Amino acid sequence: MRSNLVWVIALAAACGDNLGAPDGGNGNGDGGGDGGIRTVPSVLTSAPDNNATNVAINSNASITFSEPMDRTTVAAAFTLTAGGVAVPGTMIATGASAVFWPSARLAINTAFVATVGIGAKSAANVALAAPHSWTFTTGTLVGPSLAVPLRGAGDFVLLAKSGIVNVPTSIIQGDLGVSPITSTAITGFPLTQDASNMFATTPEVTGRIYAPDYAAPSAIKLTAAISDMETAFTDAASRAPDVTELGAGTLGGNTLVAGVYKWSSALNITTNITLTGTATDVWIFQVAQGLTLSSGARIVLAGGALPANIFWQVSGQLVANPGAHLEGNVLSQTATLLDTGASLNGRLLAQTAVTVRGATITKP
Repeated sequence: MRSNLVWVIALAAACGDNLGAPDGGNGNGDGGGDGGIRTVPSVLTSAPDNNATNVAINSNASITFSEPMDRTTVAAAFTLTAGGVAVPGTMIATGASAVFWPSARLAINTAFVATVGIGAKSAANVALAAPHSWTFTTGTLVGPSLAVPLRGAGDFVLLAKSGIVNVPTSIIQGDLGVSPITSTAITGFPLTQDASNMFATTPEVTGRIYAPDYAAPSAIKLTAAISDMETAFTDAASRAPDVTELGAGTLGGNTLVAGVYKWSSALNITTNITLTGTATDVWIFQVAQGLTLSSGARIVLAGGALPANIFWQVSGQLVANPGAHLEGNVLSQTATLLDTGASLNGRLLAQTAVTVRGATITKP
């Protein structure tokens, strides 16, 4: 009986590395250590629907996969063509979803073919079993703009990569976060550490303050939020514009309906402008350089327009001078300043540093 038990134990030791390994590898399904059996990804849905007609000319092409994908391979494996000619654009891939935004409006009354090839691989490095293609035909209509997904970045009213500087006294309603810089880059706030060590609080902030040097899961939460912020910036920048170079980069007294507005230079808002529309309308402002609001200049909402549906994609510096008021989600790539008495009804999501001088920021 003892000899049989020894034989069973020896056999298990000899085979244990291959138990559950369908490819004869080391137990992880690929011989490379990913910790589990890998599955072959597939396309669950794609849009516009196959053989759809009268598709809006400002539409995107989107795909939902059966599992999270490697964004680089999805972008490389996707094509959108018309008459065999590739349509330029930007692929935004996150998790199991991917959206391709054409760089200009699609041609009217034109048939398009969208294809994602077997070069697209899952996060576990497994390729699609077969290419997936679908066709659709545009009409002449322009559809409503779609909101920019903020995902985890939307949990914050203020998020920055390289620091937050406060000059008291500011009023901030919502959570703050910095990453990859640590909490030492948050200055001007007297921070009080929570007993859990996962976040801090301060009298000028109605919400929590997160940093990657705080206890888990703060670092994981912030890393995901920063990635989502950068993806949102790219997404907003990728939308085909409805209006370009309005006012040659200077606005004041304008009333703007929903849509995508683009400037290849700086944008200066000298006096009040009004955004008028419904609660489902979306505004996207693409600014290739800086955005400056003059002292006292205000963004005014009318007709039910909501700050949650307004997106300012700013590649240069954002400056809101004293008493200026901004509405919407700011996706900033460079330094950001809200000067004394300036206010924002929205979110400030910055890829560098943020300075607030006695400013007010309220999460919508």
